Amino acid sequence: MTRSHSLSLLTIGAALSMTAGVALAGSDTVPAAQILNALKPKSATRSLSGAQVDPAATAKETSFLNTVRNRQTRSLSLGERQEIADIAANKPKIDLEIHFDYNSAQIAKGSTQAVQELGKALSDASMKGSTFVLAGHTDAIGSEAYNQDLSERRADTIKTYLVEHYGLNGSDLVTVGYGKTRPKDPNAPMDPTNRRVQVVNMDTKTAQQ
Repeated sequence: MTRSHSLSLLTIGAALSMTAGVALAGSDTVPAAQILNALKPKSATRSLSGAQVDPAATAKETSFLNTVRNRQTRSLSLGERQEIADIAANKPKIDLEIHFDYNSAQIAKGSTQAVQELGKALSDASMKGSTFVLAGHTDAIGSEAYNQDLSERRADTIKTYLVEHYGLNGSDLVTVGYGKTRPKDPNAPMDPTNRRVQVVNMDTKTAQQ
């Protein structure tokens, strides 16, 4: 069977696994409450290890994120994509499953509810002021250029849906595509589990409010 190329959503973020074709109704959908819980920011003053957070490092992260707000996904350089990944590595995450039509950035009908649950979670009052990264990923089937483009288009599709249907501020949603360069399972790069959209909560300001 021909496979579809999918991408992933990302603060610490939520990783959303996707495949092409029709989603299994209901069973793949993660409730908004579960997404919200996974994306809750850490303490504004301490890391998970108990060490003090460096204010200078936090300021540097904020300054960088401000340079990529409202940017076209495909305008990001390789260095900028790497920096987003580095910052996101230590933020909160969750895996969601979002399906797209084959060889397309169109959300499959069976996955509409999954995106709606994400929209409910990100529009919750407790998330106000947070910056989210929506990062697209594919498996290793197909060329690097093709997968890179597909991952970017699918990340953009999720952002557009969230802005249009949930009134989220587009500048708070940073989209980035990684194609097949950052597999979830490096030992099985062609496995469907690598097709995902990772959603990451990059901002900890919510914890101070």
